[in-house]
Amino acid sequence: MHRSKAHWGYDVEFMKAARAVLQLTEDDLADGHLVVFDAGGPQGICKLVVDGSCADLDKLFVAPEAMGKGVGRALMRWAMRTAQAAGATRLEIEADPDAAPFYERMGARVIGRVPSEAIAGRMLPHLRIDLSDLAPASERSI
Repeated sequence: MHRSKAHWGYDVEFMKAARAVLQLTEDDLADGHLVVFDAGGPQGICKLVVDGSCADLDKLFVAPEAMGKGVGRALMRWAMRTAQAAGATRLEIEADPDAAPFYERMGARVIGRVPSEAIAGRMLPHLRIDLSDLAPASERSI
C-alpha cells in the first residue's frame, strides 16, 4: 500500500502522515471482505465493507509495477461482484485524487468531497457506483 501511494509522487512528510491508514490491522481482517491479487507475489489488495445496501471500498492498492496491467480492474470487478452478492445496491469510494479517473472508468461518478482520514484539511473525491444498474453477478462474467 505504501509503494502504491508513493507512486503518485507524495513527499516523505505526506507519506509519514498517511502511514496509519496505509497498513492492515486486525480489524481489517475481522470486518469486511479482503482479497490479495497474487501473480507470482502480491500485486494488489482490496478491502470491501458491506453494511446493508451500501458497500464501502475501504482499500484498493496496486503495486506500481502492476499498474496498467488489469490488476486494479480485476480487484474492482471483485469488489462490485462481492458487494452485489452481499445485497449492496451501491458502492461508495473515497479516492486519492490521482485514482479518481480510474474509478470513473470503472463506472463511478463523483458525488462530492470528504475529508481525508490521514491529512488534516485535505479533501478527497467521494464517488459512487450504482450496483442496481449492473446485471446480477450470476448473469455476467466479471
